[in-house]
Amino acid sequence: MQSHSTDSTELHIVSRPTAQTDAFLSLDPSQPGDAIHSVTEPTQFHSHFVDSMEMSADTKTVAEYLDAHHGWFRRCAHPMQVDAIGQNSYALTIGNFGAFGYEIEPKVGLDLLPPREGVYRIETVPVPDYLTAGYEIDFRGAMELVELSEIQASPKTTQIQWQLDLIVNIQFPKFIHALPDHLVQKTGDRVLKQVVRQVSRRLTHKVQEDFHTSRGLPLPKHSRRWM
Repeated sequence: MQSHSTDSTELHIVSRPTAQTDAFLSLDPSQPGDAIHSVTEPTQFHSHFVDSMEMSADTKTVAEYLDAHHGWFRRCAHPMQVDAIGQNSYALTIGNFGAFGYEIEPKVGLDLLPPREGVYRIETVPVPDYLTAGYEIDFRGAMELVELSEIQASPKTTQIQWQLDLIVNIQFPKFIHALPDHLVQKTGDRVLKQVVRQVSRRLTHKVQEDFHTSRGLPLPKHSRRWM
């Protein structure tokens, strides 16, 4: 990625496969080499996301599907790379982000915990033999199954209500902090929320589609296609 202006250049965070990420910061990378490669204290970004999806089946059937994550998780996460690192845990490579020689390829270990009282939790775990380069990710997700029996749906309908809290600490090269801290914080939070929203909606649609296709069930009338 190259600059097209000597006065004002842009740092784009490009996420593949989520290639619609907006421009992130305007920077002047014309700093001495030591300043570019040196680092400062990590900057923390946070995103909270809530969504739901409906499944045309009872909660028992949906729970059986979710429990068999060795099949659907890899299929639905594609094209993101997924590697099993434990009985219930996976290393997920999200994509490439960077510009001007500063690039990271975030990888996070996710543990899909067995359900407790109908709630499925996903938490961060270390990836064996992998050291993160300048970033840390804290992923905490929860899914709850609610059967919509009160509306006498036929077939029975289960709603998966889920939420995600994501905290990312990034140790930026020093030249980025030439900008005001509030600008770095505001735009960083915005980009993180955009990436989380895009990836989450993609996964939601693919899980919903995979479940119904694998069981020969029709998609709910109000299902949303990922855009």
